[in-house]
Amino acid sequence: MARNPDPTLGVTSLDGTTRPLDDWLTMFHLCLVVLPARPEAVEWLPAIRRIFRVFGDADCRTAVCVTGGNQQVARRLLGPEADGLLVFVDPGGELAGSLGLERLPAFVHLRQDTTLVAAAEGWEPREWQRVAKGLAEAMAWTEPFVAGPGDPPAGSGWAA
Repeated sequence: MARNPDPTLGVTSLDGTTRPLDDWLTMFHLCLVVLPARPEAVEWLPAIRRIFRVFGDADCRTAVCVTGGNQQVARRLLGPEADGLLVFVDPGGELAGSLGLERLPAFVHLRQDTTLVAAAEGWEPREWQRVAKGLAEAMAWTEPFVAGPGDPPAGSGWAA
């Protein structure tokens, strides 16, 4: 079950910068999509684009975390999208574990103080929409449409 993460946990970006989680959230809430390091995870890129396109100018940071893979795996998974996103790598699953995530992909909203606001695990578009709606309300922003044509069917995803 999703929970507040350890704010002192070191989180590494795609460029190799490691900082405590609370340093990444100093100024803004975090809108985070956690993907498994599996080739099938590319199926969620269209949904990530839709979400991040709307929240990109809001008072939150948008980021993808690739769990179970290093920088090379994350780059291969995200392709050219990696260069335009804040990407975290979580080779040992520490961030996903600290968040209490059991199923991936996951959509997570964290406050600036690193407390968990909401999370959706697995791919259930209605649950992801619930997280997006809450983030939109917190940011006084437009709510994105999470689900779209060509998305994978709803399912529990993979074990984190």
